Amino acid sequence: MDADVVKTAAFKKPAAFRIATPLFPRAKEKGIELLLFLAALTSVAITVGIVGVLAYESFSFFRHVSLLEFVTDRQWTPLFAEPHYGMLSLVSGTLVTTTVALLVAIPVGSMVAIYLSEYAPHSVREAVKPALELLSAVPTVVYGYFALLFVTPTLQKIWPDLPGFNMLSAGLVIGIMIVPYVSSVSEDAMRAVPVYLREGAYALGSTRMQTALRVVFPSALSGIAAAYVLGVSRAIGETMVVAIAAGMQPTLTWNPLEPAATMTAYIVQVSLGDVPHGSIGYQTIFATGLTLLLMTLVFNIAGHVLRKRYRQVY
Repeated sequence: MDADVVKTAAFKKPAAFRIATPLFPRAKEKGIELLLFLAALTSVAITVGIVGVLAYESFSFFRHVSLLEFVTDRQWTPLFAEPHYGMLSLVSGTLVTTTVALLVAIPVGSMVAIYLSEYAPHSVREAVKPALELLSAVPTVVYGYFALLFVTPTLQKIWPDLPGFNMLSAGLVIGIMIVPYVSSVSEDAMRAVPVYLREGAYALGSTRMQTALRVVFPSALSGIAAAYVLGVSRAIGETMVVAIAAGMQPTLTWNPLEPAATMTAYIVQVSLGDVPHGSIGYQTIFATGLTLLLMTLVFNIAGHVLRKRYRQVY
């Protein structure tokens, strides 16, 4: 009996060690939690900083230019002797190129996603999807010269009067460029649809196409909407393709066959020029950037509302 007591006492841990042992994992967990919180806070702080800089510089701009003129004037010539500050010229160019790009990217990306999710064998999917995603790794300046030197001459064979700089070729190439974003995210959303929904559709006599279009696609619509919003944001924010292929002339036109300037192209033009820092011409890039930010925010809010709605329905 005494030997058992001695053996138990020999293997008994000191009181200080027993108290310190559970505290170390707890402190480690708290440290990891703090590190993750700081990482999340950093992203929020950067976003707030960007918005703050744009708002501060834009406020200085709007002290000299009325908001009404900024919204309603049809000319954008801030660097001329008689300046005009009508944002409509840049907004029209941005919306036209974005619309052309979406008319290419959304149908093509959706069809690619349906094929990869519902039709393609595993080996084909594993080969095609990485190849598509490689398109997003190509530098945008390469896409710009591809639009200028290949797409535009090809289109001029159809429209002989097409100018060398035009929004159509820029929009088509942007659409090709964002196809991987739309197809990859859409395919991931469709692959996440439970298998029993497909099996139920097949059991009711549906074909593979009917199952894809009437069951899988609606069920994954929240994720597909996120892919579309990502494509819209990517198209609106594209810079080099429109700067090279669409021209630098701010013109209020809704005709994609004409040259025009977008908001991003104008920002590049002024940022690389000799405009004095702090001048009205320099502050126009911040007003343009704030307008671009608000447009992107509107599209993201619309996409969030759409995702929320269809997530509740399905």
